[in-house]
Amino acid sequence: SQSQATKVSTAGAAPTATAVDPTNGHVIAASATPTEELLIVVNNTFAGTKVVTIKAGDSPPASAAGQGDLAITCATSTDGIPIRVESARFLQSDGTINLDIAASMTGTIVVYKVSPL
Repeated sequence: SQSQATKVSTAGAAPTATAVDPTNGHVIAASATPTEELLIVVNNTFAGTKVVTIKAGDSPPASAAGQGDLAITCATSTDGIPIRVESARFLQSDGTINLDIAASMTGTIVVYKVSPL
């Protein structure tokens, strides 16, 4: 599934969350936004813990891709789990960020763009 970044703002409506897609995972679209300005919030509604994995990037451009994937365990939560994305580790050669979602996981994902002050 394709996820688009929602710019964080004090005005306007709350962003629309996307249902997690355990079958296809998620690709955060390439953009001019530095990945360090992205915040991924995953909300697990499955009755139990599930893992969301940010896939290691391609080297180049991700010079720290050798650190490997980042697996984040998400407990059942209505608050969501915020994840900060580092381009040096996770950026793919096409400019995207790839996420794998554990089988049977339910819930939502929102990608925010957080501009520096």
